Amino acid sequence: MQKPPLHKSFLNAFRGVFVMIKTERNFQIELLAFFINLFLIFYLKLTSTDAALILLASVAVLSAEIFNTAIEKICDVIQPDFDQRIGFIKDISAGAVVLIAIASAIIGVLVYWKYVF
Repeated sequence: MQKPPLHKSFLNAFRGVFVMIKTERNFQIELLAFFINLFLIFYLKLTSTDAALILLASVAVLSAEIFNTAIEKICDVIQPDFDQRIGFIKDISAGAVVLIAIASAIIGVLVYWKYVF
């Protein structure tokens, strides 16, 4: 199988992001948090280092959500009916998102604390 041209690969990747925006509620919520963070970066005039930490944490949550959704969709294709093993896999995948979201919230508190108080 021949690889698609580079521009086509990027278009496919961005299409995946747009599908996430359109169809996944949690991704939409996390994207809203990302845009709030973008606003706060400029409004509070964060240093480059602090802005990079916030952006890295935000993108990590979005990426984890994409991976979680991909795993869940693969599981649904493999086993459309309820299966306890598939449920366990989905729970583990969701757990990864929760962990990175908690870590990102802690990073947010640590970074924003000095700008707000």
